[in-house]
Amino acid sequence: MIKKEYLFIVLLIIIILIFSVAIVNQISTPHTGNAAHNVTREVISDNSMEDKGTVEVIRNIGNPNSKKIAYVVGVHPLENETHRTLLKILPNLTDLNYCYDIYIINVTEDIGHYGDGASDNSPGRQNGQNLALKYVYPQILNGDYELAVDIHSNVGAYPFKTFVFSPVKESLSVNYANEIAQNSENISYYAPDSTTSGPYLTVPLNENGVPAFYYEEYSFASQSDKDMHMMELIYNIDNLNMG
Repeated sequence: MIKKEYLFIVLLIIIILIFSVAIVNQISTPHTGNAAHNVTREVISDNSMEDKGTVEVIRNIGNPNSKKIAYVVGVHPLENETHRTLLKILPNLTDLNYCYDIYIINVTEDIGHYGDGASDNSPGRQNGQNLALKYVYPQILNGDYELAVDIHSNVGAYPFKTFVFSPVKESLSVNYANEIAQNSENISYYAPDSTTSGPYLTVPLNENGVPAFYYEEYSFASQSDKDMHMMELIYNIDNLNMG
């Protein structure tokens, strides 16, 4: 009987010790900037019959108590592999300084084939641009964002394949994009003479007080390179001094 009581007491002490250690670990574990339970996904527009696409946003990635930065994917739908790369990586990072929202444009008509180099006037590109101007632009303009980054890809017709640039010269976005390039091994700064999507998002944002620049990835880069470049972009943006 005494032996059984002794075993019971020993077992009870062990259980108490286990719970004590667990509680101490929970209290002492430092919290990262990312609060996953605060991340939400919201549909902004679901009128695909009229708009030829939908728009949604993932909010509060990273540190929800910090300054906000917006990413935009889907303006040109046939560049979707690069868009999916951002969507795969960014929401799963747990050590970010800033708070990030991702605006997702889902074109439902005339999407095109990935990397086919569709003309600037192709219907799918125009559908995405229209959705950007109608829904994403006002959200970012009025959303208290420090920066917006529009994600694209290209078929290799430029002198550089992976690069950032702002369509508005002498703007704060040029400074941000240049800093990204200077701190990156694989991302350059190169500004093409013109852009088709600029007037629908990045240009009016810059002109109305929200710095905005492009990220361009090479359409036919390997997925491992796309992942590496995207990580480089994300962390260099996260290390920008927003003042």
